[in-house]
Amino acid sequence: MTPASKSSPLCIHRRPNSLVNCFVASVGKGGLERPGCHNASIVGTGQLPSQNIWGYGRQGLDGYLCLIYPYLHDHCVLVMSKTIVANLRRAISGLINLKAANMRLSALVSHLALSSLAAAAAIAGHSFGPFKIISDLERRDALQTLVTWDAHSLFIRGERVMIYSGEFHPFRLPVPSLWLDVFQKVKALGFNAVSFYVNWALVEAKEGEYRADGIFDLDPFFKAAETAGIFLIARPGPYINAEVAGGGFPGRLQRLAAQLRTKSPEFLNATENYMSNIVPLIAKYQITNGGPVILYQAENEYSISNGKVPFPDGDYMQAVIDQARRLGIKVPIVNNDASKDGHNRPGTGAGEIDIYGYDAYPLGFDCSKPTAWRSDALPGDYYEVHMKNSPKTPFLINEFGGGSYDPYGGVGYDNCAALTNHEYERVFNKGTLTGGIGILNVYMLFGGTNWGNLGHSRGYTSYDYGSAIREDRYLDREKYSELKLEALFNRASPGYLATTPGELSTSVYTDNPNIAVTPLKSNGTGDYYVVRHSDYQLTTSASYKLHLPTSNGTLTVPQTNGSLTLPGRDTKIHVTDYAVGNHTMHYCTAEILTWQKVGDQTILILYGGIGEFHELAFRESHNVTQIEGNKVSAPASSINTVVSWTVDTKRQVIQVKNLTIYLLDRNSAYNYWAPVLPSDKNGNFGNSIMNTDAVIINGPYLVRSADVSDSTLNIQADFNKTAEFEVIGAPKGVSKLSINGKNTEFTTSKQGTWLAKPDITFPEVKLPDLKSLEWMSIDSLPELQPGYDDSQWTRAQNFTRNSVWPLNTPVSLYGGDYGFNTGTLLFRGRFNATGSETSLSMRTMGGNAFASSVWLDGTFVGATLAQANNDDATSNYTIPKLDAGTPHIFTIVVDNMGLNMDFIIGDEDMKRPRGILKYSLDTSSGGQTDIYSWKITGNLGGEDYKDHFRGPLNEGGLFVERQGYHQPDPPQDKFVKKSPFEQHDGAGVQFYAAKFALNLPAKDYDIPLSFVIDNSTAASPYHGFLYVNGFQFGKYISYLGPQTSFPVPEGILNYGGDNWVGLAVWALDKAGVSVPGLSLSARQPVLTGRQAVELVASPKWEKRTDAY
Repeated sequence: MTPASKSSPLCIHRRPNSLVNCFVASVGKGGLERPGCHNASIVGTGQLPSQNIWGYGRQGLDGYLCLIYPYLHDHCVLVMSKTIVANLRRAISGLINLKAANMRLSALVSHLALSSLAAAAAIAGHSFGPFKIISDLERRDALQTLVTWDAHSLFIRGERVMIYSGEFHPFRLPVPSLWLDVFQKVKALGFNAVSFYVNWALVEAKEGEYRADGIFDLDPFFKAAETAGIFLIARPGPYINAEVAGGGFPGRLQRLAAQLRTKSPEFLNATENYMSNIVPLIAKYQITNGGPVILYQAENEYSISNGKVPFPDGDYMQAVIDQARRLGIKVPIVNNDASKDGHNRPGTGAGEIDIYGYDAYPLGFDCSKPTAWRSDALPGDYYEVHMKNSPKTPFLINEFGGGSYDPYGGVGYDNCAALTNHEYERVFNKGTLTGGIGILNVYMLFGGTNWGNLGHSRGYTSYDYGSAIREDRYLDREKYSELKLEALFNRASPGYLATTPGELSTSVYTDNPNIAVTPLKSNGTGDYYVVRHSDYQLTTSASYKLHLPTSNGTLTVPQTNGSLTLPGRDTKIHVTDYAVGNHTMHYCTAEILTWQKVGDQTILILYGGIGEFHELAFRESHNVTQIEGNKVSAPASSINTVVSWTVDTKRQVIQVKNLTIYLLDRNSAYNYWAPVLPSDKNGNFGNSIMNTDAVIINGPYLVRSADVSDSTLNIQADFNKTAEFEVIGAPKGVSKLSINGKNTEFTTSKQGTWLAKPDITFPEVKLPDLKSLEWMSIDSLPELQPGYDDSQWTRAQNFTRNSVWPLNTPVSLYGGDYGFNTGTLLFRGRFNATGSETSLSMRTMGGNAFASSVWLDGTFVGATLAQANNDDATSNYTIPKLDAGTPHIFTIVVDNMGLNMDFIIGDEDMKRPRGILKYSLDTSSGGQTDIYSWKITGNLGGEDYKDHFRGPLNEGGLFVERQGYHQPDPPQDKFVKKSPFEQHDGAGVQFYAAKFALNLPAKDYDIPLSFVIDNSTAASPYHGFLYVNGFQFGKYISYLGPQTSFPVPEGILNYGGDNWVGLAVWALDKAGVSVPGLSLSARQPVLTGRQAVELVASPKWEKRTDAY
């Protein structure tokens, strides 16, 4: 221990022999003098009269009178409850009196020990493994000062900011070098953050073995965010929901006796290894360490209970919070309430978080009628709900519907994109402003792929979600462009964060009662008016005038002849007294895209719908010069300046003093970008977050980044067609232009913009014809062959460890009892016939859209086809006449479509087993024949899975998976030449593999590829499993769909070399099947400025000595 000061040391410590350091305090004139802080870890804050006596943090903080308890890794932890604070206040008063009476310090120690420790003894604690966690910490003071908040917004490094975020899960894009591509597409929108989940099931499938290397290593994810200048909101769970198998819980939790998502010590201890690995990694990349993480979410949607367990349990939530704090989290902790019921909001006591948030999916998740909007979908009480729940924190929506999931048998993600399209964004996204939104996270912004069995059973391989960025990262949905218009406006409008929402009105601010207006009022920094149809479902336009309170009284706008127009399913944001550089617009009816100050000049970009009449004004009288176009009216006035125009496809540009205003139609505005210019201090985050220094670009498909080096403006951009490239407001001091590393000539327009015509060409994409490949095939159900040896299979045991589903069979036939938590399950059951067997009745459970098949001694008995909305099925199969005394074997295949999530607390839905729940082999006499022996298999090794590179969920129990034949370069001597497009007779599972080469110009072009399975209702029913270079990238159900196209990213595919494709075909009918077709499809190539994609070095097949 560090020696205490000779003048009155004080340290109450329970482990005097440990190496931990503790605070020392000295008694001096007037009370306590400044002590030394010796590298103690502290949680809990508080104030004594005029003294900071303890604080959060590590080395370098100061402290007084420390009450110290031992904690993890021989650190000191200061534990202070509100009760202790009161006692210590009394103790300090006693100290001063004691000192005045020249009493010995030992009396002080006794005084503190009696008062403080007695109070501490009364504090409710939580057992958490070998540690003790105090729930009554005084937590409202920050552990750090870089991310703080008030009732309106966050402050980052002291700057008031709106967080506009999008959801992106790295585990759904298993190519780390593509993560920057997604981040740049997010940044290009004007967003400044990304929220992400971490999937526990992928990194700790086996208890105690945390594996997060290769494609599961998140270090490159954090670094890519930094490179793009994107802040991160970390959501590691441990429960995440996320439409993933088990809601992110490893399958082994099916065997956990404890109630999931409760304060049960067994459950909390089960999370400890995972959290002790992932949380310190997140903590390493917090903004306090120079990283991008600004917020941390504890748990996920802890919101709904079945009423059978204590709920909401603040002690449980507090344990999750304390775990995060103990492991290094200093940034504010948030939650996401699935409802808006205020669970764990600040002020609720144990389990309260720093900033309360909830989810909002206004149109829900039914994509079947994308144009039908419910009449009650748009909340009118955002602000009231927020003020009721958490008035002292920013209004946070952790998940705002940016799409929808879609189930097997669904309508496809293009319908989900249509449900939440650009019109939806104009009405519903903008609608959040009426509640004073301060932190908005769009779920999903990029969905990705449920590759390798990682999804739950109510979704298929694609997790496109109808997001603004497609699953294959392509940008062709109008909703992406609309989001950009809205986010860039928010970035350019810091004054919005100083406003307070007023009451919606259909009369105060407009002359049309069919128009509803919500004012956002500030205290002199400009007001905003959110204008929509009273019936927001309307698809027809309405005309209106505005009555706008301004700094110069209430004005009726437009002031000139004409009316404003609100198209159907649209929302406008009109502003008054809006600051633009050194100018203030008195009002503006057109919508603002962005503005930028460049030297002594300011550029403003406005837009509207074609044919709309708009008006803007300045209180002062200015000369208005039209420098492009001829449709702007600005009558001379000695009092003020009023500019009006009708929006046209032809751009109008006017000059007002040193303010250049561009007047665009909305579709033209889609082509404008405002990439942030890096700063010396904050790198690609820019010199500020709101209205940061940027350059305005017109023309490309995407602008990824911009920076200045010497006298050159460097732009990284993508092009999907020939386009003119315009730089508006080039930074001062630059005279050269480089696009994607190439010096580019340009001319200068009369308004000073740079005009360039980059050399843009597109290659002819030549893809192999998959039908003409040299396919080879192998039986993937050799278990049907006479004499098959199943001696290495797992013998079924006569008990289950599933606490929710007791056995209805003599032995457990639950895959989870044996560590088989993913993919296809196989069973072998032996019996001796009596000769009177007539039928096999069997209840199986595999998750929604699962199927099962049964064979008797290699003879097909029957199959149960998948049903989209059922996760279990009871089937009856007719048994042929058997000779008495003869031995027989049933072989049964049951697909696991992904474990259920655990959304409702107490339901333990994640523990719904996969396998055979009940069976009976019935006889003609009404009796049953005993199936005396059962064996089971799933993925080879179960939780001791073999393919660490592709992770624990990628393989199921099919023979080819157990052997690893789905991986590149399988042993060809085990195969025969045969194509999946040839008829294969009989029910069973046949595997096909082929090698093909790609030679695509990936250095300069982004060319998304997809495997497309021809869908034919004439084909016999089958399930297909698609493997690409060993990764399972598709589960196809021929008779359910809807997915027929399976994107596979570059990096999994080798665009400049050999690849292997595999297809396992599970025929569910005795007629067998031939696959109608399989092809490789490419999107329009995009000339790109992205970084090179690194090939994921997929391991080739190696013989597995323990495979069977």
